[in-house]
Amino acid sequence: MRDGPPLRAHSFDSKGDPPESPCILACSGGGKRSCRPSAGPLRTRPKLRIMTPERDLGRLLTGMRPELNPGRYVFTTVTGAPPSGLAPVVTVAEDEGLTLVLRREEADAAGLGYDYVAGWITLRVHSALDAVGLTAAVATALADAGISCNVVAGHHHDHLFVPHERADQAVTLLQELTRRTG
Repeated sequence: MRDGPPLRAHSFDSKGDPPESPCILACSGGGKRSCRPSAGPLRTRPKLRIMTPERDLGRLLTGMRPELNPGRYVFTTVTGAPPSGLAPVVTVAEDEGLTLVLRREEADAAGLGYDYVAGWITLRVHSALDAVGLTAAVATALADAGISCNVVAGHHHDHLFVPHERADQAVTLLQELTRRTG
């Protein structure tokens, strides 16, 4: 048992700056820098892997690694706030309402209507938001096979929503595009 004020957790280095990989220190009060490592093993945050976004179209195509996410996804629109308990994977604010892309089971449970059931493909390459040509190349390859494609750009990856019944075929076509490019 220790005497004094309760311990508080702080993260900073000896100069008072947040360290690159902070450890948790137990301080004896007042924000003083008379800290000591807390009892037990030190815990550090995992280092984030810094990914450099790719802009070169050839490298984007050879490295896209299309991955089909499990499940069926639908596009629906709500006016106002979405019903509680939903976990949309995409939201888009439009004049007509808030578009949600979410699992079909969630839309059904919330009584939300939809008319398109999609498979969700993630291109695992870290594409730069200002990269030119990836969306066109992917859309062309799928369009040549008669597969519609709705593209959403995330900060790190591009996401494709294709008709669910053709999602496996779309992944195969994208893998073939990767091989032809390489």
